[in-house]
Amino acid sequence: MQLGIHDIPLFIVSGLLLNIAPGPDSILIMTRSATQGWRAGSAAALGIGAGTCVHVLAAALGLSALLAASSWAFTLLKWVGAAYLVWIGLQMLLARRRRDGEAASTSGEAAASVALPLRKVFVQGFLSNVLNPKVALFFLAFVPQFIAPDAPHKALAFIVLGAIFNFNGMLWCHFLALSTAFASARLRVGGALAQWLNRAIGALFLSFGLKLALSER
Repeated sequence: MQLGIHDIPLFIVSGLLLNIAPGPDSILIMTRSATQGWRAGSAAALGIGAGTCVHVLAAALGLSALLAASSWAFTLLKWVGAAYLVWIGLQMLLARRRRDGEAASTSGEAAASVALPLRKVFVQGFLSNVLNPKVALFFLAFVPQFIAPDAPHKALAFIVLGAIFNFNGMLWCHFLALSTAFASARLRVGGALAQWLNRAIGALFLSFGLKLALSER
């Protein structure tokens, strides 16, 4: 079936370059990998991928176009997304190491304070992505460039391209999770360093949230 998709190689290369560009999603994956290991980083990546699926389907069904056209809807989602990023940042900034009557003797014990269950890491990745209205507008602006104006099944073509973009993005995100966990293990990130890393990343997420809140459409 002819979908009217064109310039697939350019789409794939452009998508990979866009995924490699640093942002809140990449920072979240690296933070979880550095403090909890590659499984946590992969859980965050899968959550981000699930959020991307929501954006792709919304754009294909026209919901993102409604978001782009509605000032109040965009503003509402922007403020919710900004509040969530700020909340993540504050959680990281205010995290304290747990003490069970005595100081932790190993880096694993010392890092327990910043550890989250993998289910919660997945949800964190999902919400940080799906609540960002700029991701929705990105798909509306980027993907249609690779669909012919006379394509017979534009929504299906959009979903196919979105799936390709998300698949390539997941390859990069899981590579980022594995490489960050490997580098963290080689550098022997201990509890104190993990705590300060968590606080630094928390400040970064706080800045992301404030930047989103203050941004224009």
